[in-house]
Amino acid sequence: MRKFAKPILFAMLALFLLAVPFFVSEYSKTLVTEILIYGLYAMSIDILAGFAGRTSLGHGAIFGTAGYIVAYTVATVGGDPWLGVVLGILGATLVAAIFGALAVRTSGVYFLLLTLALGMVVWGVVFRWTSITGAENGIRGVGRPDLIKDPIVFYYFVLGVVLLMVGAIVRFVHSPFGQALRGIKESPTRMRTLGYNVPLMLAIGFTVSGMFAGVAGVLAVFQNNFVSPNSVALAQSTQGLLMVILGGVGTLWGGFVGAAAIILLQNFFSFYTERWASILGLIFILTMLFAPEGLLGKGRLILQRVFKRSNS
Repeated sequence: MRKFAKPILFAMLALFLLAVPFFVSEYSKTLVTEILIYGLYAMSIDILAGFAGRTSLGHGAIFGTAGYIVAYTVATVGGDPWLGVVLGILGATLVAAIFGALAVRTSGVYFLLLTLALGMVVWGVVFRWTSITGAENGIRGVGRPDLIKDPIVFYYFVLGVVLLMVGAIVRFVHSPFGQALRGIKESPTRMRTLGYNVPLMLAIGFTVSGMFAGVAGVLAVFQNNFVSPNSVALAQSTQGLLMVILGGVGTLWGGFVGAAAIILLQNFFSFYTERWASILGLIFILTMLFAPEGLLGKGRLILQRVFKRSNS
């Protein structure tokens, strides 16, 4: 029974996602789309946090950079949206490569603070470069390509892209390179002794992680048709990191669990109180106290106990 549990669960989830446009409201479909986008974003952060042992507070800037490049190309210049997509992903990857090259020789809290500082530099540029970014007003009217203008088509486009990126991430972290990143997380000194160029490998891992964050940023700007300095702010980075921690660091899929939990709870509590952020903070604290392995990790432990009792 245990052997078939995971395939059955994935099949049920796939059927649900495919059927979403036909049985939920437009608002609910928007929430599911947002969960898919931010789940991919959180997954990109987990590549570093869960497999390389490096926690980044600069991924929000990478995520938002992709959105700004798309918005400027489409809404300001009037260029081809697909060209904006390519430029947005390339721009995010370039920013990630720069961040990685500067940050990989540090670790722990120093890595965290350096990526935070780099992200704040991007935020400062966005906030002050009025002629390009619109400053605090942002850039509005970011139209989607004609092929995906229809809301249902756009939903399936997001679903398809996210599934493709998830497959690529899973392949990446289970590749020999991904296994080497795990080795660096366990013992950088031992990996250096074995002949691995640890800074270079971390820089590549950071760049790949940023590329996936850029894809999520492109999808987000097409969903919202708008981008602002909030897209590159520290809050964007911390939100993604909280999604990873809440879902379960190092689980990959936990990013989607954390994204769903935060987005759904945020939308639910915001209907009833303006202090919804405090409630989310309390839920996060309780999760850290009683489920430090994250919601997905805790769920796995509970299922293992259930199967163990059923087999005994």
